[in-house]
Amino acid sequence: MKYDVLIIGGGPVGNYLASILARDFSVAVVERKGSFGGKACTGIIGAANYERLGLPEGAVINRLRGAVFYSRIQSFEVERKTPQAYMVDRKTLEKALAERAIKRGAEYYMATTFQGFRNGKAVLQHLGERLDVEADFYVGADGVSSTVAKAIGAKTKAEFLSGYEVEVVGDFREDFVEVWVNKDLNEDFFMWVAPVNRGLARVGTLGSIEALNRFLRVRMLKPTSIVEFKAGSVGFGWRKPWIRGNVALIGDAALQIKPTTAGGIVFGMLCAHALREALLSGRPDQYEKLCKDIKNQISFGLRFRKVFKGMGQENIERVFEVLGSEEAREVIETQADFDDHVRTAKAILKRPRLLAKLIRISPSIVRYLV
Repeated sequence: MKYDVLIIGGGPVGNYLASILARDFSVAVVERKGSFGGKACTGIIGAANYERLGLPEGAVINRLRGAVFYSRIQSFEVERKTPQAYMVDRKTLEKALAERAIKRGAEYYMATTFQGFRNGKAVLQHLGERLDVEADFYVGADGVSSTVAKAIGAKTKAEFLSGYEVEVVGDFREDFVEVWVNKDLNEDFFMWVAPVNRGLARVGTLGSIEALNRFLRVRMLKPTSIVEFKAGSVGFGWRKPWIRGNVALIGDAALQIKPTTAGGIVFGMLCAHALREALLSGRPDQYEKLCKDIKNQISFGLRFRKVFKGMGQENIERVFEVLGSEEAREVIETQADFDDHVRTAKAILKRPRLLAKLIRISPSIVRYLV
């Protein structure tokens, strides 16, 4: 068996890459699981990028047009008239992308484990048999704990956190997400409530299961109303290189993850287009260069994360006062981009009054974020 491209990992990014490569290359996808979905994932994708990337309409289960931000003692709300983000069913998304890829000519090896490279071929375990599959180019799309990354000797410098999310029955505002920033509840990350519909929401955080339990109590959500529990891990930082020889890493395997929100689907899919362009030009070595915008977003997110980790709740309350002001909310509602956090920060810092107030809270906020 010989392919132009062998993709190891059939998550949303691996399947999306297969779907955009299959018309120009012979492509195969190796997926360890026997079915799609199952990973802890809130599944919120910016509406603009969802349309831009041509993702399947059938995977959308809710449309979100606003958010309420809560600190320990205050809150503010931002909203738009039209949806700014979509919540998706991850299993439906992955399966629809795989079906699209297969219709375009890709082949899939489900319930198949990648064991490593030997003599230029990928060694797979498929239905109890060993397969040696050869390709001109290999892609690791196999998640944060990427076996492909280990196989090519990629080095990792990152902060890894456990993530916990439940689906819980309750009474929710259907088109608004809740974001809670309270270090008394969780020092590591914010907490979220993302409604699936009026009666069901995905509630989660990163850090510890105890933090999630504390938040459920404060939010007055009953543990006995939970209908689904998922856990996973996320990495904020760098894994280098993203390409070595004829092997590339993409998506979570390359840590193409937003340190601000832990989302990785959009960054991975945008880098999939960069990799396609590099392969079509015959210059795969240009892949990382073509992903420079994503690298800038990750760099910004890591600086933002450093600011958050070094900030006490008292200063968080002061930041909330600034961001909850009429001027700041107007900027966020008219100029903020769900997936481009650099653009959002620049829009706020371009306002002299807002900038001055943030500097008074902590000069490091501006120093790190500009």
